[in-house]
Amino acid sequence: MPASKKMARGNATLVTEFVLLGLTELPEVQPVLFVLFLMVYLVTVSGNLGMIVLIGTDSCLHTPMYFFLASLSCLDLCYSTNVTPKMLVNFLSEKKAISYAACLVQCYFFIAMVITEYYVLAVMAYDRYVAICNPLLYSSKMSTGVCIRLIAGPYVYGFLSGLMETMWTYRLTFCGSNVINHFYCADPPLIRLSCSDTFIKETSMFVVAGFNLSNSLLIILISYVFILVAILRMRSAEGRRKAFSTCGSHLVVVTVFYGTRFCMYVRPPTDKSVEQSKILAVFYTFVSPMLNPIIYSLRNKDVKQSFRKLIKRNLLSK
Repeated sequence: MPASKKMARGNATLVTEFVLLGLTELPEVQPVLFVLFLMVYLVTVSGNLGMIVLIGTDSCLHTPMYFFLASLSCLDLCYSTNVTPKMLVNFLSEKKAISYAACLVQCYFFIAMVITEYYVLAVMAYDRYVAICNPLLYSSKMSTGVCIRLIAGPYVYGFLSGLMETMWTYRLTFCGSNVINHFYCADPPLIRLSCSDTFIKETSMFVVAGFNLSNSLLIILISYVFILVAILRMRSAEGRRKAFSTCGSHLVVVTVFYGTRFCMYVRPPTDKSVEQSKILAVFYTFVSPMLNPIIYSLRNKDVKQSFRKLIKRNLLSK
């Protein structure tokens, strides 16, 4: 086991820092992975930051749908930044350590932002439901105040839920191995390291993850059932095409996001599941935040037009 800092408490020796194994222990692969994930992170930052700036500067995009999209981009940016910088440092470092406090902080923000994103995606589905099923009442039902409350709710709930889950992790005792078989501080591998009773933490993790995943997914599914019925009733082929187009990007994002989370959390944290979770974690920590702005921009005429206008403005100003 790598050298670790430990603190004595009674007859037990408690871990005060952890060692992150990362994706692989092969030293010759580390520089290659560093370059690969650095490029992914730069694309993620530029894509999501660009989407936020584009929506903020173009008045044509000051609508509820793009307000929620900007919130999603902000979440994806923070989500990736919570994990990537430390991972990049570890690729080039011999000592891949993270302090106990920093590990809990990383764990907290990870859980908080995952739960928040569950409900932001649900809010985006509800927004599409109102726009397609009640277009005449859309402006009144999705006013500025309503949109702010719809976004504030997931953030408050998500960060409070993350705090509760992190407090359960804080109550665990770590007095044996300090090696986390992952590239960030995640609950399943941490539970495997605990030398105290993990029943409450495991139960809480499964209940919170299962409830929030199924509850938010139910909101999305119900919204899309009503959307599908409304689209099938449309007489105009152009109207149906436009409705499907506005929902298509969201459905792709939802499929990737929920599919990987379902596989990650709704199962007991065994050694095999922890290994598999590292592969899944690459998709939702790096690939999904990188692809989301690309998916929305490639399939969205308004975003592409706004981007072209921004480029022309910058060229003319020079």
